[in-house]
Amino acid sequence: MVTAQSSIYEIRDPRFRQLIVASAGLDELYSDCRWAEGPVWFGDLDCLVFSDIPNQRMLRYVPGHGVSVFRAPSNFANGNTRDREGRLVTCEHGGRRVTRTEIDGRITVLADSYQGRRLNAPNDVVVKTDGSVWFTDPTYGILSNYEGYQAEPEQPTRNVYRLDPATGALSVVVDDFRQPNGLAFSPDETKLYVADSARSHDETAPSHIRVFDVVDGTRLENGRVFCDLDNGIPDGFRVDIAGNVWTSAGDGVHCFASDGTLLGKILVPQTVANLTFGGPRRNRLFITATRSLYAVYTTATGAQYP
Repeated sequence: MVTAQSSIYEIRDPRFRQLIVASAGLDELYSDCRWAEGPVWFGDLDCLVFSDIPNQRMLRYVPGHGVSVFRAPSNFANGNTRDREGRLVTCEHGGRRVTRTEIDGRITVLADSYQGRRLNAPNDVVVKTDGSVWFTDPTYGILSNYEGYQAEPEQPTRNVYRLDPATGALSVVVDDFRQPNGLAFSPDETKLYVADSARSHDETAPSHIRVFDVVDGTRLENGRVFCDLDNGIPDGFRVDIAGNVWTSAGDGVHCFASDGTLLGKILVPQTVANLTFGGPRRNRLFITATRSLYAVYTTATGAQYP
C-alpha cells in the first residue's frame, strides 16, 4: 500500500491516482449536526441540501455563504435525490414515506404503504431516467425514537421498491436484504447497486454492496456481491461517469472500480454516512459524516443527475 502525498488518501490501486487531486485537502464546511445524511446537489441553484436526522431538520449549504436551515421540522428526513424535473424527493423516517417537494413548495406523498401495510422507514432513494423512483426500506427509522418514532415493522421483509411513474404502482424488486440502505444506478442504468448495512446492529450480518442487472428497466436479476468493506458499513454512495463506486465507510470514503477492486480511500475523521458529487463540474465530493459536512475536490466526475 502506498500513501499519496496528502495524508487523507490511501492508495490501493494505481488507478486511484487518476481520480484524486493529491494536493486537495478535506474541507470541513459545517460541524453542528447529530447525524448528517442525504446530501443532494442542486446545480441550477448552486447549493447542497442535506439532512440532520435526529435534529429534525434539513440544511442548505451555499458556497461562499455557509449553511442555513432549509426545512424544520423535517419529519426525520434521511435520503434525498432529485427527479428528472428537478424536484426534491425525500425519504422520511417520521412519516415512513417517500415524498416529493413540488416547485411551489407543496409536499406530495409518493409512497407510504405496500399491500395495505405501512412501509418500515424509507432510507435512500434514486430516480431513473424514465422517472421511476427506486428506494430502500430498512427498519432503522423505527428502531428507536432517536431517528424517527419507535414502532414494530408491518412489512415482513426489508425491501427495495420501484414506484412506476405512470401508474404510481409500487412493486418489490428485491426482498432478501437484511437492511437495504444506499443505492445507485450505473451510468448506463443497466445495473443497480444496493448496500446492505445490517452489520450496524448485528456483527454476524453482511457489510457489503450488491449489484443487480436491470431487466426491461423494471426488474432486477442476477444479484451478487459487488464488494465487501474492510472498515465499517456501506451506507450511502454514488457512481462517477466511469462507473467507479464511491461509498461511505467507517474510516472515510472507499472508491471501488466497476470490477469491484478497491482503488483507494479518502480518510475522514468521522464515520461517513453518505456523499454526493456537486459543484459546477460535478467534481467536488460532498461528504456527510456524523456531525459534519466535508468536501474534497477530485478529478472524477459524478454521474449525471438533475
